[in-house]
Amino acid sequence: MNLIWLDDFLALAATGNFSRAAEERNSSQPAFSRRIRALEEWLGAELFDRSSQPATLTEAGEWFVGIAHELLNRVARVPGEAQRVAEASSSTLRIACTHALSMSFLPRWIRSLESRIVLGPAQLVSDVMERCESLMRQSKVQFLVGHSHAQARGALDAAPYRSVRIGDDALIPVSAPDESGQPLHRLGGQTESAMPVLLYAEESGLGRIMRAVIAGGLDAASMRVVFTAHLASALRTLALDGRGVAWLPQSLVEEDLRRGRLLVALEKAWAVPLEIRLYCDGELHGKAARTFWSAATGQALAPP
Repeated sequence: MNLIWLDDFLALAATGNFSRAAEERNSSQPAFSRRIRALEEWLGAELFDRSSQPATLTEAGEWFVGIAHELLNRVARVPGEAQRVAEASSSTLRIACTHALSMSFLPRWIRSLESRIVLGPAQLVSDVMERCESLMRQSKVQFLVGHSHAQARGALDAAPYRSVRIGDDALIPVSAPDESGQPLHRLGGQTESAMPVLLYAEESGLGRIMRAVIAGGLDAASMRVVFTAHLASALRTLALDGRGVAWLPQSLVEEDLRRGRLLVALEKAWAVPLEIRLYCDGELHGKAARTFWSAATGQALAPP
């Protein structure tokens, strides 16, 4: 159906006179009549009784008057509604961030960006890395902030996605202190036959990194897994409770280490260096998203 037909129909419905309606529509009468006939053929119903002068609306024609007005009014609203949708999508940032970084790194990093650009409204989703990656692949978020390691590439480390390094971190093996101020759990330092370890579940991005980087070392050493959890924050609570050694992001436990609530339990070789990366789709839509990416890229760190 051609939208022009609706205006033609309403013009003829108002007068019943083909000549006058055609003139009003700036059309020749034969062309105007053909368009009215095309509309009737498309609907499969006669809209006008042409046996009298002026032409009168049939029952179907009376019904279609309301439909035609409704359709034209709806079409008239479409550009404005589309503009509002576009404005909303371009001004609101949608960011996914892993739990650990949303509690530590992200707030500080956002504040540093705000010293350079004005950030509008933002929606933050905090979840495990696997879920954050799924949201990015479904285009439900524009950006993702997460930990990364060269030996544990994920789904977003390939085209069409892009990423930029925005910070550094490390997984540090930590333990609660004993009464003498030494790590409660350490290799060869406890009465247990093996050091109790707190590990990440399969869905965790940090767990993916640990399995890729030091899983062999864990298997070879005298260690036993006593708890697994999705979140670094959950493992931190267990470590503070003295349940075992957990590899936690330094960004998450800086204050615990400074106050002595947690201690580094193993030598430096057991730490896992990490990058903090900002991921986005290959094509960003909306001024706010492009401005955000530009600011983040300009602030990105050079490779170590």
